[in-house]
Order: sequence, then structure tokens, then C-alpha cells
Amino acid sequence: MAQDNTKSYGSALYTLATVFFFWGFLAASNGIFIPFCKAHFSLSQFESQLIDFTFYGGYFIGSLGLYFASAASKVDILNKIGYKNGIIIGLIISAIGALIMVPAINSGSFAFILATFFVIALGFSLQQTAANPFVVALGTPETGSNRLNFTGGVNNFGSIMGPVVVSIVLFGSASKLIKPEDVQISSVNNLYYILAGLFLAVALFFWLSKLPSVTSDEKIEASNKANLPLGIIFIAFLLILIAGPASKSTGIPQSYFVYASLIIILASLIGSVSAAGKSKSGWGAMQYPQLVYGMIAIFTYVGTEVTIQSNMGALLETPAFGGYKPSEIAPFISLYWGSLMIGRWTGAIGAFNLSKTTKILLTIVVPFVAFGVVLLVNHLSGTNVSNLYVYAVCVVVLIVGFLYGAQKPIRTLAVFGILGVIFMIVGLMTSGMVAIFAFISGGLCCSIMWPSIFSLSVTGLGKYTSQGSAFLIMMILGGSIIPPVQGILADTSGIHLSYVVPVIGFAYLAFFAWKAGSILRKQGIDIDHVEVSGGH
Repeated sequence: MAQDNTKSYGSALYTLATVFFFWGFLAASNGIFIPFCKAHFSLSQFESQLIDFTFYGGYFIGSLGLYFASAASKVDILNKIGYKNGIIIGLIISAIGALIMVPAINSGSFAFILATFFVIALGFSLQQTAANPFVVALGTPETGSNRLNFTGGVNNFGSIMGPVVVSIVLFGSASKLIKPEDVQISSVNNLYYILAGLFLAVALFFWLSKLPSVTSDEKIEASNKANLPLGIIFIAFLLILIAGPASKSTGIPQSYFVYASLIIILASLIGSVSAAGKSKSGWGAMQYPQLVYGMIAIFTYVGTEVTIQSNMGALLETPAFGGYKPSEIAPFISLYWGSLMIGRWTGAIGAFNLSKTTKILLTIVVPFVAFGVVLLVNHLSGTNVSNLYVYAVCVVVLIVGFLYGAQKPIRTLAVFGILGVIFMIVGLMTSGMVAIFAFISGGLCCSIMWPSIFSLSVTGLGKYTSQGSAFLIMMILGGSIIPPVQGILADTSGIHLSYVVPVIGFAYLAFFAWKAGSILRKQGIDIDHVEVSGGH
């Protein structure tokens, strides 16, 4: 990427940070909007998870479409239109989706609502594909991780604000006991009018801002053989979309289509490792096994991160977990996403040139500062946060994990993968606040996984690094597939037992840490000297 690294692009970085805030704000808000839709439209748990399916599916379809279009034209389309224009176009698409949501809600058609979520996510996909490399390009490569840490922190702040703000708009305040079916449609309309207005305002802000011109001269690498597994994954994605109608017309249980989708996706990726091992020609970045296993890891990580909170609303409504009303769950959803912020702020410490003693001190202090921010945001919304204080015990576990991980990707990922399994099992074997905090602690474990997986997956790819990064972004698809898998399990076996899904997810992530380390060592790469920081 070419740009003048001698310039200071501080104002450009702050401008870019606004879109990172929106991604976190809206994605986390789904945890509040899903229980509302479930009650308002009388949906099953599986059907309610179709919101995440379409939202994260939009990311996948958007990035996949851009990849195939660029491959067909042999031109990097995003580079041609420019990162700045890509973000502006993405914001306009999201604004259009937010405006369409108003007639969608008023129509009473859940399918219409899902379609509008898809449009909003398509805009987000374009924004994210453009904004991440743009942030890295605003200065020297050595300080790129620092800038991503900053924007990641803004993203996390949006994550803790989203559930609180949306809950206030829908239910009046975080403490009111209003049933979802009693929420005025005008409140939902106002929410999306506000979002559309903000999207357009930020698009105008970007258009008027004097952002630097960032270009890339990197040639698009051919990867014709990779097109087949990506096409199969797309078909598997569609299986969940047609699961309901196909089940009614064929009599085949809906769950079969959902589980088949997951199996096909994983089988196509695992099959790619075997095929590329026999002949690397034509596979592009997918000729490297650490990248393909990493694609599965990103798929698993995003799906695990999303499904824990997306199904939490239904879990909290059960008597064993407090029998909370939908208007009362915002603090827990906010704490979950806040847990990711706690971990990512702590992970960002490693990006700075500090003494070992200072890093250890900050690793102990920063998590509690971040936890305090989460509590403050919820307190200012009118929520009584006293019952959340005991979560500090879980924060201590996070600190111990970070100190043991020592900023190394393999060890860090393995530690938090294992901790994730332990937390989920504790949640499955208990109930009440102990189980709630155990499940919420999944956010602490997920916090550091994106950079750990990313660094392990693209290490050693050389000229295929950019393409490998694009393939990893596509695997955000996991947020689209895994929540419906847990949803269908919840409908058949109960919402509590369905949390065995994130147990399996964390177990794979711990396995990936070992597997990727083994692969890289065979390639002669000493990954122990690669440090990790930040978060997605």
C-alpha cells in the first residue's frame, strides 16, 4: 500500500473510528432485538436466530461477491474505487437498509425484516473490507497494530452502548418491565430512522473529510481451485435459508437441513486441506494448511462469540435463570460485549513499547478499568449494577490467563480456548447467577481470539497474505451458521442444554492453537517470537 508515512493522519484515524463504532453498536443490539422479534412474531428459537443468519450472512455474501468480481475482472475493485469511496457507498447501503426496516416492521412480515438486515450487513461488509486496510495504511506498518487496537476499542465501546441504547428506545428505560408484545411499533421505527440518519451523516462526514489517498499495487493472485469449496460453502449457506419451506414440502425435519449446512461447510474446508496437500497449484492462499484450519477457526470463533449472546435472551427468560423480562436483559448483553472490550483493552497493552514490569502492572489494572466503564454505562442508563460486581472474579481469571499467555499467539489461544470450555461446562452444570456469569465469561475468552487466529493463519503466506486475509474475513459466516444450529438444538433439547455448542467451539479453538503451531514448526517458522495484540 502506498501512502506518505511521514504525515500524521490522526484526524483521518478518528474519522474512520466512527464506522467501527457502528459495527459494534448494531451487532450487539441484535441481542436485544432478537427477543423482541421472537415475542412479536411468535417465532421459535431457531427462527429468531435467522436474524443473525441474515446479518452475518450479509458479510459473507458481500465479501464473496467482491472476491469473485475481482477475480473475474482481474482488478482489485475496492482498490479501484478507493477505500474512502468504498466506506461511503457501504454507509449509504446500510442507511437504505435502515430506512427499509420501517415498512418491513410495519408490514408484519418477518421475511421482509430479514431481507432488510441483509441489506444493512451488505453495507457493513463493504465498510469493513475497506476500513481495516485503510486503518493499517494510515502510517508505518510497525504502528499499524496500534491503530487497529484503537479502532477495535471504539468498536467495543459501541458494543456495550448498543444493547443499552436500543433497550431504552424500545422499552423506555433499562428498568421498566415492558413485554415485547407491548412495545410500540413507533419506537422501533424511531430506532431505525435514527440509525439511517446517523449512517447518512457519517457518509457525508466522510465525503467532506480530506482523507489520504491509499492505493495498492498488489496483483490479484489466481486461485481457481479455491472457487469450488467457496461455491459449495455458498450453497450450504442457502440450505439454512430454505430449511423451513423445504421441511414443509418434503417432510424432512428442519434440523436436518441446518446440521447438513454446517457439515458441508466444514467438510469442504477440510477436503481443501487434503486436496491442496497433493497439488498446491491453483489453490492460492488455500495451499497453506494453517490458513484453511484458520478459516475454520475464524468461522468457529465468530459463531461461538455470537451464539452465546444471541441465545442468552431466551436463556434468561427461563425460571432457572431468573425469569427476566426482555426489557431487563440489556445489562447482561452489555456485560457480555463489555467482556470482549475488557479483554481487548488488555490485549492492546502488548502493542506498545513498555517495560516488562509496566506491562504486568497494566495487565492487572486495565481489565478493572474497562470493567468499571461497562458498569458506569449501565448505571447511567438507570440499571442497578450491584448484582454485577461479583463478575470481578471472572475478570481475575482473565488476568491470570493473560499473564500466563505472555502475549504469544499459540499459548494465548490455547489458554483461552481451554478456559472457554471450562466456563461453558460450569454454565451447563449449574443455574442462576453462577451459570449466567459463566456463560458471559465466554466473552472474556473470545476477546483475544481474533488477533491470535489471524496471526497464526497468515504467518508464512508471503505474497498470498492479502488473499488469505480476505478468505478469513469471509469466514465471519460462522456468525450466520452457528447461532441457528444452537437455536434448532434449543427447540429440540432445551435452551440450557443447547450451550453445548460453544463448548465444542472453544474446544476446536484450543485444538487449532496446537495444530497451527505444529504446521508452522514444520515450515521452519518460530511462532514463539510473534506477539499478539488487539482484537476484532
